[in-house]
Amino acid sequence: MHRQNRRTLDVRTLASSERRGVVITGGSKGLGFAMGREFLKAGDSLVLCGRNEDRVEAAVCALQAEWPQSKVHGIRCDMSDPADVAALGQYSREKLGVVHTFINNAGEVTSKRLLADVDPHELVRVVGSNVAGSLLGCREAIRLMRQQPEQAHPAYHIFNLGFSRWGASFSKSACTHKATKSALTQLTQSLTEELQEAGMRSIGVHNMSPGMVLTDLLLKDASPIARRFFNALAEEPETVAEALVPQIRAMQGTNGSVDFLSPVMAFGRVLFGAPQIIGGGRFFDKDGNRVRAAGAQYKGNGVRLLYNSGEE
Repeated sequence: MHRQNRRTLDVRTLASSERRGVVITGGSKGLGFAMGREFLKAGDSLVLCGRNEDRVEAAVCALQAEWPQSKVHGIRCDMSDPADVAALGQYSREKLGVVHTFINNAGEVTSKRLLADVDPHELVRVVGSNVAGSLLGCREAIRLMRQQPEQAHPAYHIFNLGFSRWGASFSKSACTHKATKSALTQLTQSLTEELQEAGMRSIGVHNMSPGMVLTDLLLKDASPIARRFFNALAEEPETVAEALVPQIRAMQGTNGSVDFLSPVMAFGRVLFGAPQIIGGGRFFDKDGNRVRAAGAQYKGNGVRLLYNSGEE
């Protein structure tokens, strides 16, 4: 179960109505955007960022249209660029005042090929986004949070999207994805120890494992067989965000873990979802083609658009 310095979550009793300042990297689409919507629904204030300025602007406009009384802001930021990350920190302080939650959600995947056949520039870009980006994000979050009112227990929280303890063993993603996401799990553990040794009691660092989410990262180079498995194991971003955000808001202590699926749940999904895995089902048919919901818009890779971002 949890290590000694973790606290067990009960979102029914710990979820707070207190309004927080939240920063989500990679928040202009997919899970990041869906989580942003859930935080706004809870009354929180939000800063989101992404590499594409037009998409960031479109995401902010979509959220403002849905929650006109909310405080939502966006800034273009390449998380692998130290200058951009520093600008994100300054912008977040100006817009939010206090940053309670910082989520390192931005990430990429390489093509699913033998490592020897992956373009080296693609490899460097993905490592820069997933590992260097999260390191820089943690660094900036700590620099922000240590200037905020000191607390006896963690009141400010950083979340890294690494693998759960069992996730890497079951994942069929490329070794580049497994290596970089496993690095983030270690980052959470090591940074927790570092902060405790430094006596910084106000900041908690946690791992977050959203499981299989129907985004560009999951569907890139996915085979028809893999897509049929997604019928049982994957979920749309909104479904995952709705489950994760209350856990994030309820988090206490440090070195915690927010997971969408447990091993038992995943096994049950595969067992009872066998007909959909074999013959196609709710997301993909037997040939791996996207099952399209009425009125919904989709990208060419099968990702459903969460708002009108101009993507195809």
